[in-house]
Amino acid sequence: MKYIIAGLGNIGEEYKETRHNIGFMVLDALAKASNIFFEPGRYASIAETKIKGRTLLLVKPSTYMNLSGKAIRYWLEKEKIPLENLLVVCDDLALPLGSLRLRPKGGDGGHNGLANIEEILGANTYARLRVGIGDIFSKGNQVDYVLSKFSDEELKLLAPRLDLGIDTIKSFATIGLERTMTLYNNK
Repeated sequence: MKYIIAGLGNIGEEYKETRHNIGFMVLDALAKASNIFFEPGRYASIAETKIKGRTLLLVKPSTYMNLSGKAIRYWLEKEKIPLENLLVVCDDLALPLGSLRLRPKGGDGGHNGLANIEEILGANTYARLRVGIGDIFSKGNQVDYVLSKFSDEELKLLAPRLDLGIDTIKSFATIGLERTMTLYNNK
């Protein structure tokens, strides 16, 4: 079985370790733990790993956040992967920093990357792993907040949460969405 694990973020050094790039950070941590490297591909950086007989295609769109759907659709079609084998990893303002929430489907919650994916795929029935980035910003400063870099203290707090994200992804691919939600959503 083959899965696409798509981490959302923006390319470029200026976006590295920003809150909006937590999806990239989770995939980078998974690639490092799996001793694999991302290579440039069409519309995305791509890496592939195997876990218990399943192939995980890690996709980091190079289309920027607001056009993530283009890259995801391309790789789903190219690899002939069904929508139920897609997991999108993204940031979530509504969750406390570092908390994880796996869902089988849902709305975009104001997230432009998820909105574009839904528009391009014509569906919102794909799994998403939302990673909390907190919401400590003053009114009107949401964009600046999500594009700001994590502090050193926040990065230390996030390190074990990234590992938990890796475990959640592996569980999604090996034991399925429902059981993974039961195991990981309250951690």
